[in-house]
Amino acid sequence: MVHKINLIIDKIQNHFINDTSGHDWFHILRVYKLSQYIQSHEGGDEIVVQLGALLHDISDHKLNGGLLNDGGVVARQLLEELDFDAETIEKVVLLVDNISYKGALVQDKIISLEQQIVQDADRLDAIGAIGIARAFAYGGSKNRPMFTPDFSPEMHSSFEQYAHAESHTINHFYEKLLLLKDRMHTETAKRIAEKRHRLMEEFLDNFYNEWNTELE
Repeated sequence: MVHKINLIIDKIQNHFINDTSGHDWFHILRVYKLSQYIQSHEGGDEIVVQLGALLHDISDHKLNGGLLNDGGVVARQLLEELDFDAETIEKVVLLVDNISYKGALVQDKIISLEQQIVQDADRLDAIGAIGIARAFAYGGSKNRPMFTPDFSPEMHSSFEQYAHAESHTINHFYEKLLLLKDRMHTETAKRIAEKRHRLMEEFLDNFYNEWNTELE
């Protein structure tokens, strides 16, 4: 099993080696480590969690032209090539297909504890200092402005609205990132999220002060 996991790590590392959108190999690695940490406290199938973390962005809708379920297709193909058992494959595919955030007003679809663990880990990497850096990296990769004062945040009620929204990066904090603390599933992730959430709030306060050149 360790050999198979290492083969997947090699494939994923090569797949994301040139990414500059904040969804690079180091993001995958952080989610992998966070998932393992959460699983060690919350339980669940360790192998499914590891595979789900490694494959969660294998064909993300933000990077593949908007195909929502393509990640599960690609994950299935890779796992079948490596002769994983059918039950494990189905669990991982369902996890990958149901991990993405789909809008502020769209409820999460709960599939399994393993999905909750990997989703929490992915969301933890979207907030805090790393989350701030990733938000601007992604915005830059999509040629989005950093901030447009007259463009207010929108609370999207469907995945279609969220996926096709054109906005600036600061709005992304209000449309997603600041909402994630209260959408964590596990107690372990909720605890970690508190500090990261406060850091984002402090960043935004400082951002607006500097934007408005408030020097005193």
